[in-house]
Amino acid sequence: MVESVKHAPHVTTMDEADVTELVKIRENEKVKAEQQGIKLTYLPFIMKACLAAMKEFPLVNSTLDEENEEIIVKKYYNFGFAVDVDGEGLVVPVIKGVDMKSILDIAKELKELSDKARERKLDLQDMKGGTFSITNYGSIGGTFATPIINYPEAAILGLGMIYDKPVVVEGKIEIRKVLPLSLSFDHRIVDGAYATRFMNSLILRLQNSEKLLE
Repeated sequence: MVESVKHAPHVTTMDEADVTELVKIRENEKVKAEQQGIKLTYLPFIMKACLAAMKEFPLVNSTLDEENEEIIVKKYYNFGFAVDVDGEGLVVPVIKGVDMKSILDIAKELKELSDKARERKLDLQDMKGGTFSITNYGSIGGTFATPIINYPEAAILGLGMIYDKPVVVEGKIEIRKVLPLSLSFDHRIVDGAYATRFMNSLILRLQNSEKLLE
């Protein structure tokens, strides 16, 4: 983390996504997943939404070759996710090939890697090769944060807790489910406008979450 902060000038942009429909879809799909012995959280949906937004804004899935002063855009999608290991802080296992896996495939692998992390059974291969990371501090509380990039990746997405919020919808106030998002990025690779456009794309996809199942 010290190396990350020393090398990469961090900037964080924050926004919120209306995930009311995603909550409903996840509840429906959770029942089907349980029948297959799979625990379905929101994270597989968020990973798929990130993947779709990245294909539109590929610099978020890149790294900087400092020696040659070149940005290397990755054509593969390996997403790390932070796991809180009691007494030992955070570890970041990696889901490899997110673009080649279904929501349920990702959910199953998330559970397997999380269990290995908490049982102290992760090996180096489980934590290597990441191109982007997600940290879900909202699972224990909190809304926004300024996550530290998992260097040499270009960005990390922080997830706050989903909460009820009054929102104006077509001129009327409704209580909606809202997900706070915090994207920290390396300003040498991504500028603020690009990061905001990525976030806009991510939010749009989260708000049209039925397409994430396709």
